[in-house]
Amino acid sequence: MKTINIGGVPEHFNLAWYLGLKNAEYKDADINLRWKDYFGGTGAMCKGLRDGTIDMAVILTEGIVKDIIDGNKSKIVQVFVETPLIWGIHVAEKSEYKTIEDVKGTKAAISRYGSGSHLMAYINAQNNGWDIEKDLDFEVIKNLDGAVEGLTEGKADYFMWEKFTTKPLVDNGTFRRIDNCPSPWPCFVIAVREDFLKTNKEDVKTILDIVNNTTAEFKDIPSIDRMIANRYEQEIEDVQEWLSLTEWSQENISKETINKVQDELLALNIIPEKWDYKDLVETL
Repeated sequence: MKTINIGGVPEHFNLAWYLGLKNAEYKDADINLRWKDYFGGTGAMCKGLRDGTIDMAVILTEGIVKDIIDGNKSKIVQVFVETPLIWGIHVAEKSEYKTIEDVKGTKAAISRYGSGSHLMAYINAQNNGWDIEKDLDFEVIKNLDGAVEGLTEGKADYFMWEKFTTKPLVDNGTFRRIDNCPSPWPCFVIAVREDFLKTNKEDVKTILDIVNNTTAEFKDIPSIDRMIANRYEQEIEDVQEWLSLTEWSQENISKETINKVQDELLALNIIPEKWDYKDLVETL
């Protein structure tokens, strides 16, 4: 049985993977798929792909595109979640900041440079007409726990993270959400290390087939809203709203989307150049 390591954030988006593992679907296909939770998000997963800790990752689109161009020898093989990620923009509950305009020029908490929380701070700044050079400042906080500490202690002023994941922290009075910022493209893709992909293409196809069968029928699973609410400590109403807004994909990323992501990142000086589709994406 072949052991394959995959990483992703420990969030409700990835429940389909857990269900396949729980039901031994990968083992039945002679694959020992080992899931690793990455609390540090995209930046930590990029490092895992680079150093070979993981073979595959369920990762933010903009983050992996940037990191491949920066030298991460991986390829995108499929879109996992088709809909945009809704980033909540949060401040500490007792913060004096009430609006987006209030946090202009203050310090954004980010999990690490090159992470989704870092890149989306640029998108948010652009959306609001800020000066990218003058109005952005960063404090690295590693993960969500670090953000709680950073905002509460005043090391940083605002923090962007997926709004449903942080909703319990808003409900319990740790954070206040002052706005939302949807990503301008499909949020999660599946990326694979190039050297692993060369010799394990059929196994990767098998893994995708299994998870795609689950995501295609995900919303029809009996009591799926209750299962998510219990596992991820969410209110059932929030889960139902999230399910209504979220669509999974079983297809690869389009050339148009790759162009759009690169155009945006290039305009913000996050990448130095655009790459051809074939250098970022592998068609299985």
